[in-house]
Amino acid sequence: MGRENVWKSYTPADLEELDQVAKEYKLCLDAGKTERECVKVTVDRVEKEGYRALDEFIKAGEPLKAGDKVYAVCMDKAVAVFHIGSKPLEEGMNILGAHIDSPRIDVKQNPLYESEEFSYLDTHYYGGIKKYQWVAIPLALHGVVAKKDGTVLHVNIGENEDDPVFVITDLLVHLAAQQMEKKAKEVIEGEKLDLLLASRPIEMEEGLDKEEKEAVKANVLRILKECYDIEEDDFGSAELEIVPAGKARDCGIDRSMILAYGQDDRVCAFTSLFAMLDVEETDRTACCILVDKEEIGSVGATGMHSRFFENVIAELIALEGGESELKVRRTLQNSKMLSSDVSAAFDPMFA
Repeated sequence: MGRENVWKSYTPADLEELDQVAKEYKLCLDAGKTERECVKVTVDRVEKEGYRALDEFIKAGEPLKAGDKVYAVCMDKAVAVFHIGSKPLEEGMNILGAHIDSPRIDVKQNPLYESEEFSYLDTHYYGGIKKYQWVAIPLALHGVVAKKDGTVLHVNIGENEDDPVFVITDLLVHLAAQQMEKKAKEVIEGEKLDLLLASRPIEMEEGLDKEEKEAVKANVLRILKECYDIEEDDFGSAELEIVPAGKARDCGIDRSMILAYGQDDRVCAFTSLFAMLDVEETDRTACCILVDKEEIGSVGATGMHSRFFENVIAELIALEGGESELKVRRTLQNSKMLSSDVSAAFDPMFA
């Protein structure tokens, strides 16, 4: 199937608009490297455009009317945005759907250990990844840590210029003869994706045992406590994701492409959000839903297998003036949805 190069169809006005969209898109990619961060980016942007949390309407008992702008968040990892139309909800909605989780490496719940005077975080990968692509590149830690006192600490280490970055090590090329004979899926094994944290032992006070075991791990714990107020037990209630460090960049001498982590599927999620914010008056209610867990089958409380979306529709129906399971079913049945996901351009290197 042949298609014309889209660049040939753009007018000067189109190119100017495209440049602005690309700038906004790159800012969103930089601020949203995890699904939690994507939800925050979405909420921040929609609130500036006059959207209000669904909970506000429910608590106030405020009925919905045409033109109202509403959003709902599920566990900080999925979000649904609605611009209420002039027609009743049960006549259907126009829905844009995309996912905001991306392939990555997750930190396990009891991850910190020392081996041969190096300290590591134990990990497992999330979604489909080419494991060999994740070694010997600068990596950052993003996520949240739930503290014993109930507070939640937001973690972002490796993105600022003054931050340290992390790495998953690879074998020195001169020692890699056997490694180079392996299949691509075996060159780097899943068990070898642990994140290198540190190599410097803690400084011992005079009179203490200078041969203390796991002195490097002890130094990591000291730094985590002093700099980030994190203790080892806090890992058990943490959700930390390992992602490539660095900002989205223009790619190509002509700046015709964007090179960045997480464009599966944030290329669809953020552009769907932009389209949603462009909606002015509408007869059918417009909806944009951005969800988690697509990379592992849309399971769990924050994926599309959950009841989050149906529950939100039920709440909207109730606020519209007529709580009814039948109206919820009619709303879903009469809706139209564009469910989008990342695609691939033709690559002549892999024709």
